[in-house]
Amino acid sequence: MSRCELTGKGPEVKNLVSHSNIKTKSTAFPNVQQKRVFSNLLNQMVSLKLATSTLRSIDHVGSFDKFILNQPDAKLSKRAQTIKTRMLRKLRGQGPKAKSK
Repeated sequence: MSRCELTGKGPEVKNLVSHSNIKTKSTAFPNVQQKRVFSNLLNQMVSLKLATSTLRSIDHVGSFDKFILNQPDAKLSKRAQTIKTRMLRKLRGQGPKAKSK
């Protein structure tokens, strides 16, 4: 049971309702794929588990960087949060080994 690392989309339980109104529980799984996405800000490929609907949303927004920076931290996985903090540090001008004066 995998979950999208950017949107938090996961399996959901729903009822299949027949013509005679009998309810049968079923589980709908999102189409989650292991994908490598290029980050222009970090200038490298990032590997994440993404739902295909998330990939379409990334294309709609314009870039992976814009999409992940606008996502709330509560929806992101730990790996996605570390990528987001690396992007924010890069935007602020702080590298991973920034020297302070």
